[in-house]
Amino acid sequence: MGNGSSLVFSGIAPHPPIMVPEVGREAIGEVSQSISAMEELTKRVIANQAETVILISPHAPLDPYAFVAYQDPQLHADFANFRAPKVQLTAALDQELLNAIGQRADEENYTVVGIPNAKLDHGSAVPLYFLQRNGWRGKVVVLGYSFLSNADHLLFGSCIGRAIRDVSRPIALIASGDLSHRLKPDAPAGFNPTAYIFDDEIVDALRANDPERIVQINQHLRELAGECGYRSMLIALGATRELPRSCEVLNYEAPFGVGYIVAQLTSKETAKDAESAKNSGVAASMDADGENLPALARAAVEHFVREGSELSVPATESELLQVRAACFVSLKTLAGDLRGCIGTIEPAHGTLAAEIIANAISAATRDPRFAPVASEELASLRYSVDVLSATESTQMEDLDPAIYGVIVEDETGVHRGLLLPALEGIDTAVRQVEIASRKAGITPGTPVRLRRFSVSRYSERRG
Repeated sequence: MGNGSSLVFSGIAPHPPIMVPEVGREAIGEVSQSISAMEELTKRVIANQAETVILISPHAPLDPYAFVAYQDPQLHADFANFRAPKVQLTAALDQELLNAIGQRADEENYTVVGIPNAKLDHGSAVPLYFLQRNGWRGKVVVLGYSFLSNADHLLFGSCIGRAIRDVSRPIALIASGDLSHRLKPDAPAGFNPTAYIFDDEIVDALRANDPERIVQINQHLRELAGECGYRSMLIALGATRELPRSCEVLNYEAPFGVGYIVAQLTSKETAKDAESAKNSGVAASMDADGENLPALARAAVEHFVREGSELSVPATESELLQVRAACFVSLKTLAGDLRGCIGTIEPAHGTLAAEIIANAISAATRDPRFAPVASEELASLRYSVDVLSATESTQMEDLDPAIYGVIVEDETGVHRGLLLPALEGIDTAVRQVEIASRKAGITPGTPVRLRRFSVSRYSERRG
């Protein structure tokens, strides 16, 4: 990574205790995509060989004029306050790094206040739980922020960045924080009809690989959203400002009226199969095409349903829409129920734009599980487009249903089934292959060939 930094990875993680299976129990199905995304985030921390993780928590004890740090040599957490007292965590403090942060902060006239004899708050405990659950082992530094200005939090972040260079060891930084708490009428902080704009601004900024837009978010909008974690993100942005950006939204969802985001800000190396995406002409991070692709799918369906004819392929400056690639188009209701999904394993058209138009129409009118979409339904549908990378031969042990989709075919090649990645309830490769085989009509026990692929998912904005 540039500038001689030892900050090898930075990201954003949510912290609802309900994500912890022993706490959420049967409700974890509602946050399964966040759980899978935290597994992927951990893989990237491990792939970058981070020896220490800095956690920035919005729920640490607050000091109006100082930043805080848990200072016990062994940091502890449990979930006794969330009906799971047997779930306990322990991690060693990276005292050298904490000292370096304190020294660099002092140079800018900031104080880091130690918190002795205190269990970690849930803002740090939940991300730490998933880091350790998914195989990361290392030391931690856990910090909280203050009532100082946004500019102070950015500058404090830069102090952390300089301290990381001082210790010269691979370090990761995770900004813990949930987004708006007011997205639904039954949300814990009440409902605000404009709260979703805050979440959209965060998600769009990251998908555009332009996190500096987060710094410019209207502060009144923050108040309306009832967020927690904005200043965690500011500290992370301050720590990474001199580093190359590689932002990626691994997941965003809001099942309980609170926005949960798992995202990457910077990474020295990524655990994703970036080469496959590159070969297909598909960038791993999303930009303005995050709106262009589902908007084209919507236009195609609405034109076909109302006019009875296929939409002409529009002129576009989007490089992605001009490449040749396979895709799946999904339609869902406002309640999140599937209304149609059709796609191609190999591209059937000359451009992705033409592929989206054809598959969107098929999803709306030819999915055998549903009746064709009627004109009165159009306003209540939401669209997403999954663009597939080139497929590659694989073995069961190299599959990960959170990252890769799978194609299963018998040895004759006559029967073939496909399953997209990151589907709710499919958390093992064995289960993924079993369902794909069943879709293909392949009898259990029949020898099969496996191919895998990754996807870039482009979802329509809410609103």
